[in-house]
Amino acid sequence: MYISVIGAGECASDLADKAAQVGALIAKRGHVLVCGGLGGVMDAAAHGAHGEGGTVMGILPDEDRRRASRWLTVSIPTGMGQARNALVAGAGDAVIAVGGGYGTLSEIGFALKLGRPVIGLDTWELDCRRAGPPGLLKASSPLEAVDMAERRLA
Repeated sequence: MYISVIGAGECASDLADKAAQVGALIAKRGHVLVCGGLGGVMDAAAHGAHGEGGTVMGILPDEDRRRASRWLTVSIPTGMGQARNALVAGAGDAVIAVGGGYGTLSEIGFALKLGRPVIGLDTWELDCRRAGPPGLLKASSPLEAVDMAERRLA
């Protein structure tokens, strides 16, 4: 399974810790982690997955691999700017949002539009009644977030 982990390019240490735990769990369970390939939540999740020997794919907004997280297994430069958010959201079979700003909100929207399960960990709260099931699911811990992603795809 491919799981996209989304979140802000800069974040507080508590969110970085949660993202690293999510990344480590994804790798331990044999899944591929997809992210935007830069700093903050993306870097922390990639670091966590890398530490467990996992595969990490980063879809970069620009064409400069030198800016990418050093924990990526594969970096894909797009030159698309924020439009690459649609690729990050679509590349995962499920999406886990950790914290995040408006870029993360756009990825949540793309993922929901594409019918991907989206699990939120300390992120946006949305009223998804108009979008229909499954909407944005809320997790209380990194373990619960990964468990929820797996259950939604089982």
